[in-house]
Parts: sequence; structure tokens; C-alpha cells
Amino acid sequence: MRVYGQTDIGRSRLVNQDYIFYSKTPVGNLPNLFIVADGMGGHKAGDYASSFTVNNFVEKVKTSSYENPISIIKHTLQEVNFLLYQESKKTMTLEGMGTTFVAAVIIGNALCVANVGDSRLYVIGDTIRQITRDHSLVEKMVLLGEIDKNEAKYHEKKNIITRAVGVNETVIADFFEMELKENESVLLCSDGLTNMIEDSDILYICNRDAQEGIKMEEQTKAKIFSLIELANRNGGRDNISAILIEP
Repeated sequence: MRVYGQTDIGRSRLVNQDYIFYSKTPVGNLPNLFIVADGMGGHKAGDYASSFTVNNFVEKVKTSSYENPISIIKHTLQEVNFLLYQESKKTMTLEGMGTTFVAAVIIGNALCVANVGDSRLYVIGDTIRQITRDHSLVEKMVLLGEIDKNEAKYHEKKNIITRAVGVNETVIADFFEMELKENESVLLCSDGLTNMIEDSDILYICNRDAQEGIKMEEQTKAKIFSLIELANRNGGRDNISAILIEP
């Protein structure tokens, strides 16, 4: 397994409210762990929300007594959600803060995913498949048939999310389990990437042919650089984060 992740402030924002974590070695009872979080809130509340959530989540996973990956993530996320909610009540500057949260664990060829908000996880092989479903206003509008997928991408309300960690005392995450095929890659990313580049561009960059004489780990890193560079070249209107996991 090769993995690389990066977060970038983009071209327009003054603060990076995204936060990432990745480890291909065990974290508590999990064999590996990959997380992207995109914070929201005024002043510095957004970056506080994402970093607080991810760092506390990782620390609590290390001491979790659960063994099943879904159970570990579900109970830990619920605990951290309540901690963040309590933090938001301590001061006016943090009130209303929250964060998206997408996490993945890979056990052999089995992929376990948890998602809250509109950060995404894709599985990439011959095609690109979005595994997570956005918890957003425009996604609801698409499901109701009010707009189509293309209209949703450019809709003025596309950044309004309907679920986030820390905004209520409890949180409901979506969970997905699937089998990865040989040579399939996994990409976790914030909407700062997917709002700026097309899925077809992601597929093209992630499926670039291997270059002779360059270590495979460096090529994984180069793909992340290319994704972020393209998002910035297309406007970079938000913070951009991505983690690529290759077999």
C-alpha cells in the first residue's frame, strides 16, 4: 500500500479550515486509518473544529476497546462529536462551528467508510465511483428531482451542508462497506477539490502510467500535487485536501 495526502489553503481563503490524517500502520485496533475533515465557522472556528475533531478522534481510537472497524468509528465519532459540541458552547467565537468528516479503513481488500457532510471518498479503477453521498442541500434537491447533477455542481447553494460533526449533541454518519478489486485506488477529498475539477480529471490523473526510474511512492505523491495544482489553476476558491491510497 502506498499513501500520500496533502492539504492546501487554495487561492482565495485566508485560513485553511481543512485537516487530514493518514496512517498505513495500526491505530489502536484499526490496521490503518485515513481521514479528511473540512471545518466550518467564522473567524478561526472552522480550522479549530476540523483539527479538534481529527486529533481527538485519532487519540480515542487508540484506546477503543471495540474490535470491529465500524463499531470503533461509530462510537468514537459520537464521543468526539459531543466533545466538539461542548467546545462550541464555551465561547461566542466558536459557536455554531462544525466539520465534515470522511474516514476510511482498509482490511485486506475490504474497504470501510464513514461519512458526515460533503467531503467525499472515491474508488478509482477503470472508472471513478463516488462511494459517499453528500449531506448537502443540493444533493437533497437532486434526489427530489428538482435539479440534475450538473445543475447541482454550479448551484448557488452547493456549499450548504445538512449534516456536520459538532453542530448537535449527536451525529448520524453514513457507513459503507465494499470489496476493492485488484489495482483499485481510494481517494478521500474535501469539496475544495471536487468543486474545482471534474471527476474525469481525477480519473485521468490518478490513472497516469507509471514512470520508469521514479519510486512508486513519489509517483503517488506527484498525483496529489497534480490534483491540487489543477484545482488551484481552475480558481482555488476553497481549501483543498486529498489523500490517495494505492495498492
